[in-house]
Amino acid sequence: MVSIFNTQELIALIIFCAAMSFSPGPNTMLTTAIAANEGFRRAIPFTLSVPFGWLLIMLACGLGLGALVTEIPSLRLAIKLMGCAYLIWLAFKLCQNKKLQEIYSAPLNMTFFKGIALQFLNIKVWLLAISVTGSWILYSGGQPSSNPSSRLVFACAIVMFFAFTSNLTYAIAGSLFREWLGTGRRLQIFNYLLAFLLIATALWTLSI
Repeated sequence: MVSIFNTQELIALIIFCAAMSFSPGPNTMLTTAIAANEGFRRAIPFTLSVPFGWLLIMLACGLGLGALVTEIPSLRLAIKLMGCAYLIWLAFKLCQNKKLQEIYSAPLNMTFFKGIALQFLNIKVWLLAISVTGSWILYSGGQPSSNPSSRLVFACAIVMFFAFTSNLTYAIAGSLFREWLGTGRRLQIFNYLLAFLLIATALWTLSI
């Protein structure tokens, strides 16, 4: 891998992907909510869907689709608005879950394929893929790279790794809170907090 990326490029790429994937966002908030409300096993499909969604967007940007998102303001705004609306809807669904025994009457119902589709409405993922494509795949040291295909393959592997590990970490954290949240109104308060963070995240995506 070092023969494809020099050491400085590789370290910078790892730091960038780690910061983007582990920082709070739509995926990490949803993973935590699913694990805390429905258990770790129910969070696995979404946890697996995130890296696959990121892979598809990385490949799309590598083939030039990312340039359309950057150069067409209306397309970028449409992604933001649809993603924002969906996150607000999920926040509303989350507020309906008040006790663990009532969860399955109003689940978040985030399947593997829904999770992949959600990535295409996540402007944060598009910006990550566009940044990686422009800074590490198409160019090297400010000059056009001589091996963009190889760079794309390894960059996808790194991005998928951090997409999976970050959401797995948040899923584990959410599941560890699950038993504690089963007492009194703790789950309801926790869900209200997560719903607020989802709405705040949704509104934040409109500003980037």
